[in-house]
Amino acid sequence: MIFLDAAATTPVRREVLEAMWPYLTGEFGNPSSHHSLGEAAANALSGARAAVAKALGCRPGEITFTSGGTEADNLAVKGIALARRAADPALNRVVISAIEHPAVEESALYLQRVHGLEVDVVPVDRHGVVTAEALRAVVGPETALVSIMYANNEIGTVQPVGQLAEVAAEHGVPFHTDAVQAAGWLPIGVKELGIDALSISGHKLGAPKGSGVLYAKGRLRLEPLVHGGGQERGRRSGTENVAGAVALATALTLAHAGQSELAGRVSELRNAFIRTVLEAVPGAVLTGHPSQRLPSVASFCFPGTSGESVLLELERLGVVCSSGSACAAGSDAPSPVLLALGIEPEVAHTAVRFSFDSTVTSAELEQAAEAVAAAVGSVQGLGRR
Repeated sequence: MIFLDAAATTPVRREVLEAMWPYLTGEFGNPSSHHSLGEAAANALSGARAAVAKALGCRPGEITFTSGGTEADNLAVKGIALARRAADPALNRVVISAIEHPAVEESALYLQRVHGLEVDVVPVDRHGVVTAEALRAVVGPETALVSIMYANNEIGTVQPVGQLAEVAAEHGVPFHTDAVQAAGWLPIGVKELGIDALSISGHKLGAPKGSGVLYAKGRLRLEPLVHGGGQERGRRSGTENVAGAVALATALTLAHAGQSELAGRVSELRNAFIRTVLEAVPGAVLTGHPSQRLPSVASFCFPGTSGESVLLELERLGVVCSSGSACAAGSDAPSPVLLALGIEPEVAHTAVRFSFDSTVTSAELEQAAEAVAAAVGSVQGLGRR
């Protein structure tokens, strides 16, 4: 089996498993307990926080551990917007892009539905890019928060986050970015990016599912979503997942250390794969930006097919991939991301996404490209019968 669905999840790295194992076994203490087991857990948590802060170029106190990227996005969007509106009732608008992950989009819609805030949606161009001009036309004196993802999980398009953060800063508005797909592939130094908040998910980096991080700058106020014992500096109550925090910190440190070299190598493999598929499959359409994209994502539409049928045929041929976001599994509706690019609904239904992890090889992608051509040809042949 060739696994090309790494944007959905990745296997746990051996180094990560070894680092977290002690905190699942002998060192199982609660970091809030005042005894030796609790102190050992607290020290491990502090070490993990410091390691994540080092990778992001921030202070440890600006790191909040969460249960994953979805919770981190929720805490950022709801927490920042509600805290800012509480301080100034005039700040009653939230800005997101048209291609945000559901964790951001649904958080914004919750604020609209339950708390009466307005949601402004910035359009994207045909490649899925939010321009500074488009954002500038939407941000205003009533904006409480701007949240625009660093890199899209379906089409791989990378946003000019630094430029967009500058637009938000012109109005004194905090800027949050969902960096779940970007971490491990792109630079995530928060000072260099000029951002105020950033979300990461562990299982996209080789850590187990159930671990995440929210970076929130300095004294940026957050209204907590989970109330209780006041852990995580009052931002996220509940006994901390020490093993998960250690795992995420280890995975992020490993990814950060080899990021530039890895991104370059996988980008070359991705480009070759894209060329081969476009040459081998007549009518195939690359979605997302042709060059301003994640090294790890190649996404296509295959008009005249069904994306789900192509996926089934690919799996039969030994290639595992997806039709888009794993968080939209079970939905029959065409992808909102593809519709936002101006792709017709019937074409959007033919989408297939290939996403790679750090171990992908040239031989695997050559074999996968051959399988794509065979699968699409088979599905199109059935449709002509």
